[in-house]
Amino acid sequence: MDLGLQDKRVLVTGATRGIGRAAAKAFAAEGARVIVTYHTGESAAKAVVEELGGAERAHAVRLDLGDPESVTAGVLAAEDRWGGIDVVVANAQTWVWVDPDRQPPLEDLPTDEWFGKMRANVEGHILTVRQALRGMRERGWGRVVLLSSVTATAGMPGSEIYSAAKSALHGFARGLMWNHDGILVNVVAPGGTITEQLAGVDPAVIEKSAKETPSGRLTTAEEVARLIVFLGSNGNGNVNGEVVHTAGGR
Repeated sequence: MDLGLQDKRVLVTGATRGIGRAAAKAFAAEGARVIVTYHTGESAAKAVVEELGGAERAHAVRLDLGDPESVTAGVLAAEDRWGGIDVVVANAQTWVWVDPDRQPPLEDLPTDEWFGKMRANVEGHILTVRQALRGMRERGWGRVVLLSSVTATAGMPGSEIYSAAKSALHGFARGLMWNHDGILVNVVAPGGTITEQLAGVDPAVIEKSAKETPSGRLTTAEEVARLIVFLGSNGNGNVNGEVVHTAGGR
């Protein structure tokens, strides 16, 4: 299937590792030009750029979801690079997975520990998409893929704030889908996914999660990336406003 991504301009936030990096690689493999955003890992972002084919096919831009001015500047820099953005993959997040058994109860979480992260993981993504929308509307074509989590609907112990932020993205997609401008917006909600983030997690916790998954295993970042690429391509003709789980049946 020709996904129609040759020379499309794709912005992938948080593309230096995990699902973001896998998505950047998958888009590049389809001929897209990729903007790799990073918060602090400039050297990692430059390494990904080289991996994707160098400066002719990829470009690194700093973007801090918690800083509106940084978001605006980052998206503008991405648009300036190749004259616009056709696809936004809002993947970056500011949370690190914590074993629920070690997560303090909500009432014991210091406000300043979660409040800023909540804003970054909701408002930061909305600002990123908002900044790219004008050009998409003018061209009459665009794709937006927001990364959520199965915890947005299923929940898990200690996930109150994280689940709230991801659920907000579902509502954002349902509102944005009514645009009638050739822009399709969807949400991908992974479950347990094999990325670098699991390196420090107790193997017993990972094994337990796999056993509780109907398919009997966790998902790979590459598997999630393939869905992101389809939803962010011309192959997706009219899937709009949907939340698609990549969680082995969870």
